[in-house]
Order: sequence, then C-alpha cells, then structure tokens
Amino acid sequence: MPAAGSAPEAPQPEAPQPEVLFERRGRLGVVVLNRPRAVNALTHGMAAAMLDQLTEWAEDDAIETVLVRGTGERGLCAGGDIVAIYRDMLDGGDATERFWRTEYRLNSLISRYPKQYVAFMDGLVLGGGVGISAHGSHRVVTERTRTGMPETTIGFVPDVGGTLLLGTAPGEAGTHAALTGAHLDAADAIHLGLADFFVPADRLEALARALGTEPADDAVARLAVVPPLSELEAERGWIDEAYACDDAEQIVRRLRALGGPAAEAARAIEAKSPTSVKATLEALRRARARGPRSTALEETLDEEYRVGVRLLAGHDFREGIRAQVIDKDRDPHWAPATLGEVRAEAVEALFAPLGERELGLADTVRQSLEKERV
Repeated sequence: MPAAGSAPEAPQPEAPQPEVLFERRGRLGVVVLNRPRAVNALTHGMAAAMLDQLTEWAEDDAIETVLVRGTGERGLCAGGDIVAIYRDMLDGGDATERFWRTEYRLNSLISRYPKQYVAFMDGLVLGGGVGISAHGSHRVVTERTRTGMPETTIGFVPDVGGTLLLGTAPGEAGTHAALTGAHLDAADAIHLGLADFFVPADRLEALARALGTEPADDAVARLAVVPPLSELEAERGWIDEAYACDDAEQIVRRLRALGGPAAEAARAIEAKSPTSVKATLEALRRARARGPRSTALEETLDEEYRVGVRLLAGHDFREGIRAQVIDKDRDPHWAPATLGEVRAEAVEALFAPLGERELGLADTVRQSLEKERV
C-alpha cells in the first residue's frame, strides 16, 4: 500500500498480448489468432509464428491434432491486414511481398500437413482466413460463418490458393463467388468445397475439448449435424449457364439477360475493379486446368504471387483499399473504368514470370517429393 498522504501509484499498462497464441493440451496443439479488434486479421508476424510452430509440431510425435481458431466471436480471420498493405504501397516498401512469401509457404504446409488439422471457420473467414483454414483436413463451419474471397472489391484477385479452391468448385459456383466477391454462408462453403462439417457454434467448446482425447474424425462426426441447404447449389442452373465461358464481358451480358438474381450478380461484377475481374477469371481458368497435379496448389500460389506483385505496383489495388477501408467512401475510381477497356495483353502481362523474384514454391515441393521417393 502507498504511504499515508502519498499519491496513489499510477496503474501500470498491461503488457501487450501476442498476436497469435500457442498451447498444448495433451495430444492437441492449439493455435489461437489473437487480434480480436481487427477480427484477427493476419500480419506477417502471425504468419511467420504459425509457420514455425506448425513446422515444429509436424515433427512432434506427441502432437496428433492441431486446432486453429480465433479470439472473440466476430470471426476466425477477416483476411490479411490490408491497412498494413496500403501503408506499404504508399511507402514503396517490400513488406507486403515478404508477408506473402511467408503466408503462401504456410498455406502450402497446411495443405500437406502430416497431422489432423482442424479449423474452426466460425464468424468471418475471408481472404487470408480461408488460406489458413480451407487447406486443412477438417474444416468446420457454423451458423455464424460468413466466408469468401472478396478481393475484386478492393482491386485485387483471390490469393492464398483461392483461385484453385474456387476454380475447381462444382460447376461454375466458384467463378460466381470469385467475380462477385460475395460473402457465403456455411452451406455454400460446404457446397464449394471450402469446408467439410457443420457444427453449431454452441458445440465448438465441446469439440475443442474432445480433440484433446479423440481422433478428429471421431470427435467431429459425433458433434456435427446435417448442414442447411445451399442457395448456391439450388441456383446451379443459371450460374452454370451464365459463367460457362472465358470472357468476362460475355458473362455479364448473359447474367443481365437472365434477369432476377443473375442480373444482381451482373451489377455486382460491374462495380468491381474491371482489371481484377478479368485477371481473376483468367486465374480461375488456369487453376482449373492444372487438375489434380501433386503441385497444383504450389503452382497456383506461385502464379498468384506474380499477379499480386504486379497489382501492388498498379492503380486499382491501392484505390480499392482507399475506398473500402481508409476513406470508406465506397466510391473507387477504377482505371481502366470498364471491362471493355481492359486489354487482353495487360491481363496476360500480370501472369508473366518474375525472374529472380519468383516465389518458387512448386519447385521446392517437387524437390522435396523427389527426395522422399529416393
């Protein structure tokens, strides 16, 4: 206690909490994203910490299952920290490229993880949040799930392997989701192949406890329920009809002609960055053509990196973040302003090799696979 008559001591500020927390619970390794005020938006430091810890646990025989979840009730992860990306663009730095190099390595590791990898895709799960969840072995959604790849809204393209996930979804549902940037519910996520199991949110804590003592297959099967019907699946007819071509302008014309919800989709696409829409469609088609190759994800990540690096140096990515997140006027001024003004050669140039700046994930994985075979 302070001495009589003396002023009380000023309260000491709380020590800052780590942005990602790790815990061992018996056979279970737990990863908790810990930026609740930012809906656990992913930073470079968080991606690096996850990459290091998951690499260590992959070799730890005492760890049989990994659980990834987010702090707070708003969501697992709202995506990458785009405010940090915006500042980096203004500064002309390379922090974003370094972040992506780490993040994409993390995505690749998750897709090949030797342990059961359970992701609680509760609440918002967007962009980078999809990358740390949808490549796992057990992807759990709830009635609160709102997921998707809304990158065309900010002048970017789906990344973290999103063009492969959506490009290989049933029919053209993934094309629709990618071009419109729509938020998807749990049933739509399962239909698209972004998730596997529907577990009511009030059962998540019971599932987390069970994972400490049971195999993930048993624990999830016991607590999962039949998901609701997917609206995307119910609308496969007009979606498959409208999007079954490789020309964005033709897709918009088809959507307008069909009317109803299709016309609403056309209006949504026309509000996005025209460059992003055309680049996204091209990326989806390239990813789909890779088929089931063993390095399909890494080839996709290499390609998304090329496109991302070039969009960093362009106009629309910066303008999209400004309009949506910085000034919040929701009035981006795209350049070019219409789909018809985006030249095919400009889109093609986004995908050209980067030379010494290549990510090179596919080559790294191929070499690793060859060593395993020897």
